[in-house]
Amino acid sequence: MSELVVPAQADAPAAGSDVMVRAEQVHKSFGPLEVLKGIDLEVRAGEVCCLLGPSGSGKSTFLRCINHLEKIDAGRIRVDGELIGYRERGGKLYELREREVAAQRRAIGMVFQRFNLFPHMTVLQNVVEAPVLLGQEKKAAARERAATLLDRVGLGDKLGAYPAQLSGGQQQRVAIARALAMRPKLMLFDEPTSALDPELVGEVLDVMKDLARDGMTMIVVTHEIGFAREVGDSLVFMDGGVVVEAGDPREVIANPRHERTRSFLAKVL
Repeated sequence: MSELVVPAQADAPAAGSDVMVRAEQVHKSFGPLEVLKGIDLEVRAGEVCCLLGPSGSGKSTFLRCINHLEKIDAGRIRVDGELIGYRERGGKLYELREREVAAQRRAIGMVFQRFNLFPHMTVLQNVVEAPVLLGQEKKAAARERAATLLDRVGLGDKLGAYPAQLSGGQQQRVAIARALAMRPKLMLFDEPTSALDPELVGEVLDVMKDLARDGMTMIVVTHEIGFAREVGDSLVFMDGGVVVEAGDPREVIANPRHERTRSFLAKVL
């Protein structure tokens, strides 16, 4: 295991805590470029947290750190009280083995800008693949659950279609169903509508609103201000690798306290 030396910090949330995600002083650099400069963030169970900010502000990098697709250089990230990507001994963090990280990722669904569906598989096969391959469900049960999930995202009539036969919005909804098939406790969305034609954005946002109503904990990197205002429980504005401002989405959008937030919102509203 590789070692990441970090000073001892606060203990993990106590049993029964409703904090789903806790990031403490998260730093990440790519060579000489420091992308995250000490991110602190808490997201409670059932909360929808929207991350806003200009390109290059570190939003997507931070999201990828939450499920250890990017390795942090300092700090800690916990999901449901469990330290992600590392084991701690004597104030030092040691990176987990890949199979241990993979086990942690199963509880964290992620939906990317691009849909990343398997082009040679049908819609149903795309959703069934991971639960069966990882031994979570028998194939018959996985197919039944996948069909239910696809019906939930409005694609119950597309089980036998291939990705190339679907619109971008439909492909993204398949990607959401695929992530849900792993029964995640947390969903991460990295600008899920940015690659879509404008008329297709609404159908994806509607699925996400439905998840929010069902109490799914979500962290959403987005430029969809209307979604953040309507659905978000918290809004975090990032710029230059730091959290500039955070709070209730309606309050931050209507009355931003920081000049950088005001300038950004003036351009996107």
